[in-house]
Amino acid sequence: MKILLTGANGYIGMRLLPELLENGHEVICAVRDKNRLPLDPQTTKKVTVIEVDFAEKVNTESFPKDIDVAYYLIHSMSSSTKIFDEIEARAAENFNKYMAKTSVKQVIYLSGIVNHDLLSKHLSSRKNVEDILYQGNFHLTVLRAGIVVGSGSSSFEIIRDLCEKLPIIIAPKWLKTKIQPIAIRDVIAFLYGVLDNEKCFDQSFDIGGPDVLTYKEMLQIYSKIRGLKLYVISAPAIAPRPYAYWLYFVTSTSYKLAANLVDSMKMEVVAKDNKLQQILNIQTITYEEAIKRAFKKIEQNLVISSWKDSLVAGRITNLKEYNQVPKFGCLKDRKVRKIDDPEKVLDNIWAIGGERGWYYGNYLWKIRGFIDRLIGGVGLRRGRTNPTHIYTGDALDFWRVLYANRENKRLLLFAEMKVPGEAWLEFWINDKNELIQTATFRPKGLWGRLYWYLMLPFHYFIFGGMIKNIIKKEVLA
Repeated sequence: MKILLTGANGYIGMRLLPELLENGHEVICAVRDKNRLPLDPQTTKKVTVIEVDFAEKVNTESFPKDIDVAYYLIHSMSSSTKIFDEIEARAAENFNKYMAKTSVKQVIYLSGIVNHDLLSKHLSSRKNVEDILYQGNFHLTVLRAGIVVGSGSSSFEIIRDLCEKLPIIIAPKWLKTKIQPIAIRDVIAFLYGVLDNEKCFDQSFDIGGPDVLTYKEMLQIYSKIRGLKLYVISAPAIAPRPYAYWLYFVTSTSYKLAANLVDSMKMEVVAKDNKLQQILNIQTITYEEAIKRAFKKIEQNLVISSWKDSLVAGRITNLKEYNQVPKFGCLKDRKVRKIDDPEKVLDNIWAIGGERGWYYGNYLWKIRGFIDRLIGGVGLRRGRTNPTHIYTGDALDFWRVLYANRENKRLLLFAEMKVPGEAWLEFWINDKNELIQTATFRPKGLWGRLYWYLMLPFHYFIFGGMIKNIIKKEVLA
């Protein structure tokens, strides 16, 4: 079948794509930016990629018409705390207009479990999108899930940050809220299981794992698995907004996502039944097993996708606006070194950030990351998804990868930390076997220039030590 996969570069989309390809389907990946679909060369040859922003004006001229099934995996919760529901509604309405010009038979939508008449803004928006999609000229299948647990999922990473970094967690009374987590592998099994299944047409199903737990129990189980001592204290008087700020500061989540998640934590998220599980004969795994499997992927460096790589987890929303480094009105630190082994140097460049750090003055980078977090920036907590592979669009500590091409021997990063201006960091190996490392800063006003000159002493040591160690340091094993 020919399948349209929207949100193909998102956390769920990147996990679903291999399943579709392995089963012989022809897949059209719909993304806003083709450069942000991190696929290996072999997978790239198997798919068709189209650029479309469903939240913008509809243009069906070049949109494929011969589609059999479409997956709707578009969510905007992390993009705003105020108008994300409007964006999601507009995207769903436009999606219906696109589908009206195609031969699509079934649309599959991953939504959230709704157990209350009075819903959080997040869950209310998901339900509204569901209602809009039901107005389309296709058979709709809706899967409603609660917390998704897997390597790289936002819920897993938040729980991981809390338990790994804090021996004592003080949290609101929502700790007692009941939820039904589900493993990412089971979500993918359900998403694929309903594909072209007429028993599932024009229906909405709740999906969940076998465990119904409180947030407190989830934290405790995680800590037990990891061998950590954790004390969880309930403080009913904590208001949502201060707690969202605290969650944002302690974990790697963005404030927008933290605020929307906290708003939903008051709602019980438990599946009404396991009807779909019986229809598809799927045996879901426990929360404990899901945690263990997530760490197996992490330890083997097999994390396929991470929510941190989403653009909404950082400062910019469109890579194309920044991928041309400006030439005028900028301040630069440019260093050139002759190299003997380009492949070794490329390996070191491609391993930069995350656990390996920045090759010189890592404690200074950490201090800068801490300060950035204090003033509302992303800090260093995002790390990197894979220790040796980098793709365009990836998050890299408080940088964003604008361009990563080993064949062209070039890596270009854009700073997402809070600075009075815009900053780029570029590594390029030319035909003369010279490594050229360039830090470019376009200051914003007088404060921007003052910032650059105040940082010059640090730049001298940091950038000088960085290029020296990139050339000399042993390749990451």
